[in-house]
Amino acid sequence: MNELHLTAASDQVGRRIDVWLTNNIDGLTRSAAQHLLASQSVLCEGKALKKNYKLAGGEMVIVQLPELRETDLIPEDIPLDIVYEDVDIVVINKPRGMVVHPAAGNWSGTLVNALMHHCGNSLSGINGAHRPGIVHRIDKDTSGLLVVAKNDAAHQSLAAQIAAHTAHRGYEAIVVGSPRMDEGVVDKPIARHKTDRKKMAIVEGGREAVTHYTVVRRYRGYTHMSFTLETGRTHQIRVHMASIGHPIIGDPIYGLKKDRFADIGGQCLHAARLTLMHPKTEEIMHFSAPLPDYFTDILMKLEKMQ
Repeated sequence: MNELHLTAASDQVGRRIDVWLTNNIDGLTRSAAQHLLASQSVLCEGKALKKNYKLAGGEMVIVQLPELRETDLIPEDIPLDIVYEDVDIVVINKPRGMVVHPAAGNWSGTLVNALMHHCGNSLSGINGAHRPGIVHRIDKDTSGLLVVAKNDAAHQSLAAQIAAHTAHRGYEAIVVGSPRMDEGVVDKPIARHKTDRKKMAIVEGGREAVTHYTVVRRYRGYTHMSFTLETGRTHQIRVHMASIGHPIIGDPIYGLKKDRFADIGGQCLHAARLTLMHPKTEEIMHFSAPLPDYFTDILMKLEKMQ
């Protein structure tokens, strides 16, 4: 049993417990939160909370999450946009809205479920039975490229490249406002938010995080930007851009709530480029994924606003 210890912030007084759990546990759906409450897996001061419980603010809530068993992972015939594949690696252009690996509230429909159907037993096991082949991940509502290892040797090589920053990832996004400089670097440490588990934040003493940015095109009130990461922290681009006053449009966690593009279904962020050394041949390989329709549709709207 995996236990999460969460503290309700003072500004959450009166919030329904199921809504709060959904907002503070990555990937947890409202129905999954209600199931946890019904099974008496959400505790406060040793007592199981009921689904109609409302937060008092400041209380410690313990959530008992069931362990995902290997037998719970079911191969699913989900179409994959495969950019490249050989016996060692497969590069996927992940669609927006797809979770990379199973977790609380997302036991099916993930990239892992699709990979198990496509690759069978040909996936590395280094990250455990619940994340076969997964070397790195991108957020559910971020589209674009990621590489999957089909054996342990390939996984070790790719993980070493990511750790040494010799594998490079490039992103595209549309942000609110217009950055002053055409090029720049955001170098701010990132760590888990102190009171909101779903959020990351700029925290003194956090892990080093460095993002390079370039303006692609400026529009009225918005900017199309390109990013290259030196590090790969959770939500890095999203946190960094919000920290300098230019959040990514549609970002449900760090974005503006009243922006005209606030309800587009998630952050407008695309992993467009990936460079790595092939783990066996040692060839330097460059991959790219075109901007998806949701992204180009917004650019067209911005063009009309000029």
